[in-house]
Amino acid sequence: MPARPGLSACIITLNEADRIGACLDSLAFCDEIVVVDSGSTDDTRARAVARGARVLDHPFAGYRAQKDFAVAQARHDWVLCLDADERVTPALQISMEAEREAGFAAAAGYRFARATEYFGAFLRHGNAYPDRVLRLFDRRRGGWRGDREIHEHVSVDGRVVTLAGELEHRAYRSLDDQLARYRRYATLMAADMHARGRRAKLLDLVTHPAWRFLRGFLLRGGYRDGWRGFLFACMEADYAREKFARLWLLQQGAGP
Repeated sequence: MPARPGLSACIITLNEADRIGACLDSLAFCDEIVVVDSGSTDDTRARAVARGARVLDHPFAGYRAQKDFAVAQARHDWVLCLDADERVTPALQISMEAEREAGFAAAAGYRFARATEYFGAFLRHGNAYPDRVLRLFDRRRGGWRGDREIHEHVSVDGRVVTLAGELEHRAYRSLDDQLARYRRYATLMAADMHARGRRAKLLDLVTHPAWRFLRGFLLRGGYRDGWRGFLFACMEADYAREKFARLWLLQQGAGP
């Protein structure tokens, strides 16, 4: 029987006092919790410490870089990375613990579905679901690789297994919060695309939003989520439009 590996949970934060508690409570089965904070002005740090987390301060240089730093601070090689607005469900914990008892022998990393809560209900269709993410992995064989700081993801050298259970994603506090987040992401993505040599045409401001909406709402069944699915698809289309508008403006020398 393989030895039961230690497991470190890693979270990055900035002003997440209203959400960090539920996130950390869902990680109580881990051997340690590492929180890397980038200058919160609310009670995020104090609430994390109160739940037994090891809290470190580190200047924010990008989402990928911050998460990579957090993983490097962990005491164990097997790490579980979450955002402060995410929570491990009991079903997902059971799946993780079963693999852990077997020594994580089946894979170098594990992915699982993520369900996004949207105005009082979880989206179950469209571009939002199942949104499988690889967050549990052996840092000796993978991590937050690459140089893209936005829409970052984990990759590993070895087999990846999909676990049963879900990660709850309580992403948006309000519509204003969602719009502000999309605006921030659109700015970062446009700058990244421009730096990589990607160029936009004005027609992209029509075709990309239209495809994003049609793919999510119709082809992937977002309409089954009712008005929430429709609103989410509309917001995603707006995000695509702003991203390409900003890229086109960068090409014109008009700024992000």
